Amino acid sequence: MSLAALVRHLCLRAGLPEDRIEVSGLWGTVEGYAIGALESPRASITTLSRHFGFDAVETEGLIRFVMRGRAAVASVSPDELVAARVGDLLELTRGQETELPQALKWQVARADEDYEAAQVEARRITVDTTRIASEPFLIAVPPEEAERRCRRALMEAWTGRESAVFRLPPSRLALDPADVVTLAHDGRAVPLRFVSIADADARGVEAVRQDREAYDLPPGAPRPSALSQAVVFGAPEAVFRSPSTDGFELLTTFGSRARIGTLVSDFYAGPTSRFDLGNVLVVDLLSGTLESVTDLTLFGGANAMAVETAPGVWEIVQAGSADLIAPGRYRLTRLLRGQRGTEGAMADPAPAGARVVVLDDSLASMPIAEADLGIPWN
Repeated sequence: MSLAALVRHLCLRAGLPEDRIEVSGLWGTVEGYAIGALESPRASITTLSRHFGFDAVETEGLIRFVMRGRAAVASVSPDELVAARVGDLLELTRGQETELPQALKWQVARADEDYEAAQVEARRITVDTTRIASEPFLIAVPPEEAERRCRRALMEAWTGRESAVFRLPPSRLALDPADVVTLAHDGRAVPLRFVSIADADARGVEAVRQDREAYDLPPGAPRPSALSQAVVFGAPEAVFRSPSTDGFELLTTFGSRARIGTLVSDFYAGPTSRFDLGNVLVVDLLSGTLESVTDLTLFGGANAMAVETAPGVWEIVQAGSADLIAPGRYRLTRLLRGQRGTEGAMADPAPAGARVVVLDDSLASMPIAEADLGIPWN
């Protein structure tokens, strides 16, 4: 789900009114997030903000969430600063490098390996390995993307060691925490991201330096999945039968799931014994994929599917061309209609929403003898 939707959900769980939540400034996708302990929604949002790099500010009666790395919204010159009764006009502080990590290691979960743990690392160009910070995140994310975010966090820590404290006049009331301004100082323009603002006779500002390059980093090197074989979830399904309520006997088993879906739009009748080039079959599959095949493969029975044209009535259709037009949605053309003797099942039209089943090896035939047909079984 999207990062914005997840943050909104957590805010609603915390009891915030929906009209006070503003998440339009967030972007990104959360492939999986586990809350492994009893914690407040605020703690969960704090973990997400550390990982994705965003801030939460209260302004104009709203709780607004915004990504870091935005461009400066204003420029501030020293002449605009308001002098305090005690202290300097501008206080600049540079943190000790010995207090900052030389390397940062994150542990995340891989969605492509059954959520196995993966470790990513960001390191400064140094041989010092004494200051390494490690953080676990119960977030499913591709390792190359996690590495990019880890490098961003390390660069944020080192860039943000330069902080500033100053006061702005009330005329700068439009500026909010998390906004970025450019401060002219010693002949250079310093980008500063506001951390907090205290309003009184003047606006007391605490800010840290920001480097936009930290938010435009390329992803890390791709890591191929280490799975050597397909993972089967759950035990094979079994079918039992009995003429009464006890004494069930095993009839058959099947271990794979059929590809099923629904029609997106009405499916009209077409010609048989030749290609139907006028109709288009658009289906939404719940799982699995479809792909185009050659005519020779099509004539061998590939890409066959059953379309329920009426309750209990099915037309078998084959498709030579399959185009993915949206997640799970396929546009099928170059059709063969009424296959395997189902010409009479063709409808005009089969309505949108009708069931579709792909006919492949995942379908298992029931081994029922001809003499057992018509006998009621449980």
